[in-house]
Amino acid sequence: MDTKDSNGAVLEDGDSVQVIKDLKVKGSSKSLKRGKVFKNIRLTSKNEEIECRDGKSTLVLKTCFLKKV
Repeated sequence: MDTKDSNGAVLEDGDSVQVIKDLKVKGSSKSLKRGKVFKNIRLTSKNEEIECRDGKSTLVLKTCFLKKV
């Protein structure tokens, strides 16, 4: 099964994605603003989640809040 973004575009390892909605980060006081771009994503074993790096931390984001750039 393919991993797809909110628009239905197929995501692959190394793609760049953009956040389409302001998101609060669990366990942290910071939030992700709409329009933030993450480069070089990694797919996980779950089709609705991806991993990306934000500085030194790794985030797991749901694909329903992302669009491919």
